Amino acid sequence: MRTKIAIRLDAFLERFFPERRVFLRSDKDTRFVRLRPGMQLFAFMGAAAVVAWTIIATAVLLMDSIGAGNFREQAKRDQQTYQARLNFISQQRDIRAEEALAAQERFNKALEQISVMQSQLLTSETRRREMETGIEIVQKTLRTAMNERDTARDEAIQLTAAMKQGGTGSSFTSSSGSTGNAALDLITAALAETAAERDKVIADAQDSLLQAAELEQRIAFMNEQNDEIFRHLEEAMTVSVKPLDKMFRAAGMSPDSILRKVRSGYSGQGGPLTPLSFSTRGEEPSLSTQRANRILGELDRLNIYRIAASRAPFANPVKAGYRFTSPFGYRRDPKTGGRRLHKGVDFAGPVGTPLYATADGVVTHAGWSSGYGRLVKIQHEFGIETRYAHQNRIRVKVGQRVSRGDRIGDMGASGRVTGPHVHYEVRVGGKAVNPMVYIKAANNVF
Repeated sequence: MRTKIAIRLDAFLERFFPERRVFLRSDKDTRFVRLRPGMQLFAFMGAAAVVAWTIIATAVLLMDSIGAGNFREQAKRDQQTYQARLNFISQQRDIRAEEALAAQERFNKALEQISVMQSQLLTSETRRREMETGIEIVQKTLRTAMNERDTARDEAIQLTAAMKQGGTGSSFTSSSGSTGNAALDLITAALAETAAERDKVIADAQDSLLQAAELEQRIAFMNEQNDEIFRHLEEAMTVSVKPLDKMFRAAGMSPDSILRKVRSGYSGQGGPLTPLSFSTRGEEPSLSTQRANRILGELDRLNIYRIAASRAPFANPVKAGYRFTSPFGYRRDPKTGGRRLHKGVDFAGPVGTPLYATADGVVTHAGWSSGYGRLVKIQHEFGIETRYAHQNRIRVKVGQRVSRGDRIGDMGASGRVTGPHVHYEVRVGGKAVNPMVYIKAANNVF
């Protein structure tokens, strides 16, 4: 049975692949190789497979090439879009910086207005006290003069009555009559002098009353101006303090704790402003004095916030153009491919891009550090430390005190990296935290 099937299969294959002989001739002998139909079929299938594989591989390569071209175009479009976004963000950052400068100027003008206002309040209060004292003296003098006038008038009436009685009696002599006339002249002159003094005192009193009324009007107008100034200052304090308070809370820092620490004497700066005190008679402070003291308290709070903000890393270490390439948290390791905690954020840019300190502090490390490459560590207040890794050049030394915005180095690719960038860390109490919390918290302030 198998023989018949084999014979039929050979006969079928003979139609398409007839038996062929390949003769191999040498100098002494001639040999041939028989190419049976089965062998020819196997060779044909092998050749077809090779051709098919070649066609498929070529098609795959063409498709990959076309796809890679599309990906490159898409990558270029994405890069252009991202660059436009970066330009927009840079413009917004410049606008915010200008707004911050304008706010600082407004703050300085407010301080100047407060100084002028304090001087005006002190001057007006002194003048008011002087006028009140003068009015009291004038009134006392007027009352004394009026009493003396009434007394002199009564005495004159009594003397006149006595003289009339003396002129009608027979007991008076001519000498006594002449004496009475002299006394009458003296009394008349005294009355005239008293009347003149009375008229002068009345005129002075009327002038004093007019001046007092005018001064009261001026004081009322000044109070209105002071109220307007107070209102603007209170609004300015609210607008200035609330964003700073929100910034510290967003960064997880207790504002009350920050205020206590700065008031305790950080670096000899800040401290509460002296409250106003206009009263010299042990009186309760006026409403204006209380409002002024509240504003001074808010100014003190704002000043302390400014001091604290300069000592916390509320800034970006890179001011030039950069790309945000890696966030804080667990990620795939670019070297090993494993999953590990990324304790900072990465900003990529050209080699030599300036790097700046994000807060006031003291440099505790400036040199090579294993995978960090060239590393700078800065110790700040409140137990905060910042790190700037993979630098191309370090521009500070250990023990050097730096301020926010001071250049500390250049971006590079030292250490364990895949390209030039800066690895930026923020540590609180030795524990790494997300630096973007501080950077984003300060977006609406600085």
